[in-house]
This record gives sequence, structure tokens and C-alpha cells, in this order.
Amino acid sequence: MGERKYLKWYNKVGYGSGDIAGNVVYALLSSFVMIFLTDTAGLNSGIVGTLMMLSKLFDGVTDIFFGSMIDKTKTKMGKARPWMLWAYFGNALMLVLIFMIPRSMGDTAKYAYFFITYTLLNAVFYTANNIAYSALTALITKNGSERVQMGSIRFIFAFGTSLAIQTITVDAVEAFGGGAIGWKYVAIIYALIGLVVNTISVFSVKELPAEVLAEGSEDGKAEEKFSFVDALKILAANKFYLIICAIYILSQIFTATLNMGIYYMTYILGDASLLGVFSFAINIPLICGLMFTPILVKKLNGMYKVNLWGYVIATVARALVIVAGYMGNIPLMLLFSAVASIGMSPLQGDLNALIASCSEYTFLTKRKRMDGTMYSCSSLGVKIGSGIGTAFAGWLLAAGGYVPNAVTQPESCINILYFMYLWIPMIINLVIMLLLSRLKVEQANAALTAHSQKLE
Repeated sequence: MGERKYLKWYNKVGYGSGDIAGNVVYALLSSFVMIFLTDTAGLNSGIVGTLMMLSKLFDGVTDIFFGSMIDKTKTKMGKARPWMLWAYFGNALMLVLIFMIPRSMGDTAKYAYFFITYTLLNAVFYTANNIAYSALTALITKNGSERVQMGSIRFIFAFGTSLAIQTITVDAVEAFGGGAIGWKYVAIIYALIGLVVNTISVFSVKELPAEVLAEGSEDGKAEEKFSFVDALKILAANKFYLIICAIYILSQIFTATLNMGIYYMTYILGDASLLGVFSFAINIPLICGLMFTPILVKKLNGMYKVNLWGYVIATVARALVIVAGYMGNIPLMLLFSAVASIGMSPLQGDLNALIASCSEYTFLTKRKRMDGTMYSCSSLGVKIGSGIGTAFAGWLLAAGGYVPNAVTQPESCINILYFMYLWIPMIINLVIMLLLSRLKVEQANAALTAHSQKLE
């Protein structure tokens, strides 16, 4: 007899569409906020990078805080859905304000304005919304296959949204008048789209009752309450949680550095519009790979082999992108970028399911269920990783002597752009591959379950 099914197809699609809302925020910021701040607002890339880094100090605290708050929430809508719904209104507002820096302000005031709005967006509203959204994976179904399917569908929407934003944003800004006014209207439109889709996603699913979630536990009761400090101790004791956190952060640094590709396309390849072409080469294979991830996971009896061998392929392919890049061969760069994306796609599709397995490991070893807190690593990784990646890019640009709006850049900046766009992604893929070789959480859970059954 197979696992019980909890979701219809429209529940899975409705849930997955929520990542459109998350990515109109994430993709716009990660791909374009730096060039907006340097070339439109007139700010220094190094200072902006430092402010982004400082902002992440707040994120490290608020992620686990909001995860713990979600675990303690009890409403008619459930634990996570209320946070997902209402936090997005703050997301939308802050996104618009970031791209509306008053031109009458002095530079110091502009830096302060950006830091405040960027920190509120990331450390408060995006945190609450994204952790709640991720936690729903464990709160609306207990079926492992459905969790993998939800993750795959979710990231299809995520990468599709990123692809669309990277492809149309530059032209859309120009269509709305260019400069500050163009960025403002684009941000407003994206924020409104996000509000609508997020609301639809929230109401497309229902959380399972506490007694259903507690089925199969030792006492059949709902989860035990624990303090914020206790939550930190439990997370620190889960080696698989720490590995997944590291993978999330590295994955987001990878994405952030690739999203700085607009500088590489403009000053090395000589055509900013190539960002859209490379976005297609990266995101379309990812989306295709995500469609087959549930099948591969089922065929190989788990996520471990699929993820590990996928990243072996991705690492080799990114190394070949470096070779093609120095050759100046754009078609080969596109080809190897596509192959790398195919290799990376399984992990993107089953990350939420891996976190659910990680949460199950905590339950099996500590007899405490803390899904919201556990899923804080997804939001923590997204924001810290993207923040570090974007900040690092800003520092590198400043160190290389980047000149905003210049026709050509100094040789030092050109070298930095090669390193940032070609070398960093390959190095990160290599490290993730090594971490995945240690991520045997499914095997650990199976062994713990078998041992428990022998003792009964």
C-alpha cells in the first residue's frame, strides 16, 4: 500500500505559484539593484556592498526568530499561512521604496535610506513570508513524493519568473521613460503582481490539523513547545541542517554572482541584451530538469545519488564555461551553462523535501517537531547568500575601479569581471558537490526508524 496522498494537482500548482511572488522581489534585487544604485542613484558599489553585508547581520537573527514564531502560531488559517499572507504587503511596499530613492537627498541620506528599506525588506517582511512559504511543504502533506513534486513545481515557477525578469526588465525600464522614473514604475508593477499571486497561493492550500501532523509520533500528541534558545541548540545539533544551510548560502552566492552578469555582458561581451540570452540558457534547462526530478528521485530510491551526480556534472560543465569564456566563444558558453543547469536542477527541486527529511531527523533524534524553525534555513540561505554574493560583487567592482556608465572599463575591472562571472560559480559548485557527498539524511532516517521498530 502506497503513501497516503494529501494534495490535488491544483493544490501543488497553487502552492508552487507562490514563488512567482518571492522571485519578483528576489530576481529584481539580485539582478538589478546594484546597477540601479551605481548608475542611476549614483552610489558607490563598495559602500553599497558593505551596507548589504551589514544588513545581513540582522537577517541571521530574524530568520530563526520568525521560524520559531511560526512554530508557536495557532490560528484558523494554521501556523504558516497567516505569516505568508500579511508579510507580503511589507515586501511589496519596501520593494517599491528601494527603487524610489529621492533624488533630492544627499549621498549620506541616500545610503541611510537604502540601508533601512533594504533591511526591513530582507530581515522582516521577506523573512516572515519566505519561511512561512517554505514551511508549508511540511504542513500541508506528509507524503514524501508530494513534497518533491511541490519543490519541483515551485522552482519551475521561480526560475521561470527569474528568466522573465532578467529578460524584460531592461527594456521595460526604458519603455517607462528610463532612469529613476522607469525603475519606479517597473518596481510598482512587479510588487502588484507579487501581491496578487502570493494571495492566490496562500488560499490554494490548507494546513493539516495538528493531530494529523502528529500521527506516527511516540505519543500521538501535537508537538512540544520549546524556547528560542532551545531551538538554536537543537538546530546546532543537527549536522544535516548545518550542511543544508551551507548549501543554501552557497547556492545563493552562485546565483547572485551570475546575476551580476549584466556587467560581464556589457563590458566584456559588448552587449547588455545577452543577459537575457544567457538567462534562457541557464533557466530553461533548469525548468526542464525540474520536471524530471520526481521521476529520477523515485527511480534511484532517494535524493542522495541524484543530487550528488547532478553536481558532478554541473561542476565539470562550469569548468568548461571558463574555458569557453576565455576563448570568447559565446555558443560554447551557452551550451556548457545549459549542461551545468541540468546537473543543478535536481537539488533545486528537492531542497524543500531535504529540509523536511532534516526536520524528521530532528524528530527521530530529539522527539521535537519544529518545521517552521527548520525551514528558516531556506530564508536564511536565500538572504545571507544573496546578500554576500551581491555585496562581494560590489566590493570586487570597487576594487577593480569600476566607472559607472563608462564606455570601456579599466583592465583591472575587466579581470575582476572574468573572475566574478566565470571562476566563482565553478568554485562554488565544487564545494556544494563535496557537501552533498556528506548529506546522507535519508539513510540516517531509515536507520533510526528501523532501530525504533526493533525496540517496539
